[in-house]
Amino acid sequence: MLAPTRGYPSRMQAIPRDAITRIGWLVHDNLSAFGRFTSFVGAVFGRLFRHPVGCLRWSQLSGPLLTVGVQSVIVVAITGAFIGMILSLETYTQFEALGQGDRLGGVINIAVTKQIGPVLAAVMIAGRVGGALAAELGTMRITEQLDAMEAMDADPLRILVAPRVVACIVMAPILTVYSDALGALGAWFITVKVFGVANADYWFFTADLLDAWPPITGLIKASVFGLAIGLISCYMGFICTQGAAGVGRAATNAFVYSFLAIIAINLVLASFLNTLWVMIYGPDRSVFG
Repeated sequence: MLAPTRGYPSRMQAIPRDAITRIGWLVHDNLSAFGRFTSFVGAVFGRLFRHPVGCLRWSQLSGPLLTVGVQSVIVVAITGAFIGMILSLETYTQFEALGQGDRLGGVINIAVTKQIGPVLAAVMIAGRVGGALAAELGTMRITEQLDAMEAMDADPLRILVAPRVVACIVMAPILTVYSDALGALGAWFITVKVFGVANADYWFFTADLLDAWPPITGLIKASVFGLAIGLISCYMGFICTQGAAGVGRAATNAFVYSFLAIIAINLVLASFLNTLWVMIYGPDRSVFG
């Protein structure tokens, strides 16, 4: 190997040793954090599989179901309706220029049920519910309520975390249905009432292009998104540091990491489900039916 020219240090020599050390510690800390999160997830699933009755009592589930689902319906529905209207406004001109304006409803509803509805519902759940779960459990951590439960031999993972995770898994698909339905109605309003497309054409092409696969795909994604939001939010609350600032960081990190997880999971599931579609129906059949 040739020695570096005098006066021009090699690439490794040009990097300060303290920078290399910091990068090493950063990688170490992130891997350690991921390991702790994985251990937390394993412990939660262990409680669910070993003690399903104790984790899923109605007295423990009713509160999280109300918080995650019922109190989020309005914001999710409004978001879905506006997204449907925006998609119709932005795409009608291009479809009409191609002479396909009457088919716009089917295309929008496929996009809403397969991609946009589940992602938007999950983001709204992460923003409205994820931060609240992290703040609630974080407050219990800094006030030593979780420590007191453990001292009294009461398992906080079984009593507090597992029901909240299950509530997110159950309610995310239901909220996605609301988002999809209002998205379709919002697109219908703009397409039919504003742009003058025939009402019968809008619903005919929606039924013609939209089969069962896109909604099923969206509901599968929504369930996985709900699982990720519940686990991440509860974990952030469990590792909350002392003080009001710690609770604030836990709530913020719960949303940020949940959002990143939603995007990454959506990419992985989109690839997997498209591959599954090809395996079931063959490459010659389009997703549009």
